[in-house]
Amino acid sequence: MIKKLFAKFLNINFVRDYSQMWPYIRPYWGRALTAVLITIPVGALDAVIAWALKPYMDVMMIEKNTNTLWIPLVIIGFSAIQGILTFSAMYLNTWVGRRIASDVKVSLFEKLMKFDAGYFDTNTSGNIIMRFNSDVEAACSGLLDNLKQFCTRFFSSISLIAVLFYNSWQLALIAIVILFGALFPLTGVRKRIKDINKQTVYTNAEVVTHYNEAFGGNRVIGSYNLYDYENARFDDTLRRVFKLDMKMVQRTGMLSPLMHFIVSLGIALVIWTGSYLILSQQITAGNFVSFIAALILLYNPIKGIGNSFNNVQIALMAMERVFELMKSQTIVHDAENAIELKEIKQIEYKNVYFEYLKNKPVLQNINLSIKQGETVALVGNSGGGKSTFASLLPRFYDVTSGAVMINGCDIRKYTLESLRDKISVVFQDNFLFSGTLRSNILLGNENATEDELQRAVEMAYLNDFVPKLPKGLDTDIGERGVLLSGGQKQRIAIARAFLKNAPIVILDEATSALDNKSEAVVQKAIENLMKDRTVIVIAHRLSTVRHADRIVVINYGKIAECGSHEELLSRPDSIYGALYKAQLK
Repeated sequence: MIKKLFAKFLNINFVRDYSQMWPYIRPYWGRALTAVLITIPVGALDAVIAWALKPYMDVMMIEKNTNTLWIPLVIIGFSAIQGILTFSAMYLNTWVGRRIASDVKVSLFEKLMKFDAGYFDTNTSGNIIMRFNSDVEAACSGLLDNLKQFCTRFFSSISLIAVLFYNSWQLALIAIVILFGALFPLTGVRKRIKDINKQTVYTNAEVVTHYNEAFGGNRVIGSYNLYDYENARFDDTLRRVFKLDMKMVQRTGMLSPLMHFIVSLGIALVIWTGSYLILSQQITAGNFVSFIAALILLYNPIKGIGNSFNNVQIALMAMERVFELMKSQTIVHDAENAIELKEIKQIEYKNVYFEYLKNKPVLQNINLSIKQGETVALVGNSGGGKSTFASLLPRFYDVTSGAVMINGCDIRKYTLESLRDKISVVFQDNFLFSGTLRSNILLGNENATEDELQRAVEMAYLNDFVPKLPKGLDTDIGERGVLLSGGQKQRIAIARAFLKNAPIVILDEATSALDNKSEAVVQKAIENLMKDRTVIVIAHRLSTVRHADRIVVINYGKIAECGSHEELLSRPDSIYGALYKAQLK
């Protein structure tokens, strides 16, 4: 019965969860072990006070003998030692816990960086922050603290139970039965709170997403006067968080009061039984006082353990989610025995099908061969699959069926690192990191010389505004490059691509969001970038691709036409011709 109750009480996969943490504990195991060992005297010293009361009561209070006046001084001394040891254990636990949390975050961040684009398509920023940061905090901050509390209470309970049996085995049996009765309500806690905890994590992630959107979309909110709308959305999310918090209280709030009541029954029963044993002279008054002191020291933590046990469960569920992420496998990853891509001779899309959602194809039966040094432009209706076509080459996504091939070999057989080293991508909205112009450009090649950097700046036509900045290339551009114009951001991205010097360049509507003046400058920079490279251009403005070697019209996920500008215009009922003439008008 006791074994079954104990197993149910620990229905938390305790050993499994903590064993998975061992690789992160190992570097600090010496300090961690010291922190745990300190809990032995910290817990055991609880029994000293209770044990010392027996001789004090029997000799001093009953026999009026003053030879026991030293006992209070011993209690004070032991309490001081216990306080110092408790602080030492807390300091070591905090130190080790924070280091472990940092190491786990580093591992998870490395994992996050390698997730495929589909993962970021289906997860909000708030959800990522909660799972990759907050869950680690919840799991690791309580990791050793939970272990410390468990060990302290374990050794304290063992020593206090020894004092109970020392004073009266009859009363000790009653106390232990009541102890298990008080712990019994905890056996169903995990089941009651698991679903609510999961909902709370995702709802709190929505709160973080609101903050991120308020930061990133502040100009849209201001220009459309969306203050009331955004406040209403935020308030609705907070109301859902509030309801979940109250549900948690409803399911667990009675634990502590119930345990308090059971413990009080136990103390009352012990007092009644103890009174009988004293009157029948089976125990002394000193035995009884010592027993009651040990019992209160044993029961007091139990009365408030309900709330702390909830926190332990939440920390362990957070730990489960952390290791669930650790074990998760990205959809796009290196194949076993992947080979290195060394040169580019030919690119081929062979019977390519792709879908984001099952049975909803975005690309269908795509067949296209691109020669080394060729410039291919992708045009067509919005949402037709042009950007998806280009995203398959660097394996932001993997094809649903068919194959994208380089040099006659499926790109999934190449290592991701060597494949992406050969491709530069300039997006419509290029992401700039907080820091300086220099640091953002050097992302293309961290080992570039100053001469190479200056040439990239020159070829990207950055010289017209960089010298005017307060610190030139060392000027801080703010988060996401907020202090720069759209054209300036594009040219920085192009300079970055120049430094990378990859043989394949993908231009994903790189000028579509710019005004005519900015577009003219950026187009010159792009023309410099395209020289002697294999280029895939996705364009909305057809005037920018008329000189491409081939123009591929993609409509509704299929290749509708393919040919040079002149060839497509000369065809009767040409889709490209209709689009081109419409833009000219």
